[in-house]
Amino acid sequence: MLKNTFTHYGIVSVVVHWLVAFTVFGLFALGFWMVDLSYYSSWYRTAPHWHKSIGILLALVILFRLLWRLISPPPPPLASHKDWERRTAAVVQLALYLGIAVLIISGYLISTEDGRPIAVFGWFEVPALGALFNRQADIAGAIHEYTAYALITLALLHGLAAVKHHVIDKDSTLRRMFGCKP
Repeated sequence: MLKNTFTHYGIVSVVVHWLVAFTVFGLFALGFWMVDLSYYSSWYRTAPHWHKSIGILLALVILFRLLWRLISPPPPPLASHKDWERRTAAVVQLALYLGIAVLIISGYLISTEDGRPIAVFGWFEVPALGALFNRQADIAGAIHEYTAYALITLALLHGLAAVKHHVIDKDSTLRRMFGCKP
């Protein structure tokens, strides 16, 4: 089933969720690794190109995901979830979306301060706005770094909460995110 139902997530939501999750963790690992590359490394130009290109594609996937949520709303929380769990889940989900948005915007500001567009794997270019404020790349770089650490921490906690629901609560929260019926 493509669309979400009242009891579980459809294949589109499942694939997009896991695609975003693996992409975010992959971009974090790539970013963590590439900041220590020296000018003489053969990866000095390649790693940032990949990081930027995948980041732009992630932005498009996130836009699709938000549109898909309007077309196919997620199933409601399980009746067994406590009120504090429902509220926390909503806040964490919003924080994850906002964190990704901040990373995309700050990454764009870092990459385009010099006025050059971002080439996405040679498929298309995202135009640059250039320097919009003083020390744009430095300020956006600090925001990008701290937000990345916060987002990864939040994503890990999100994953641990799903495992807690599966192992301790023995409910179908995690199974639903794999598209399984309860």
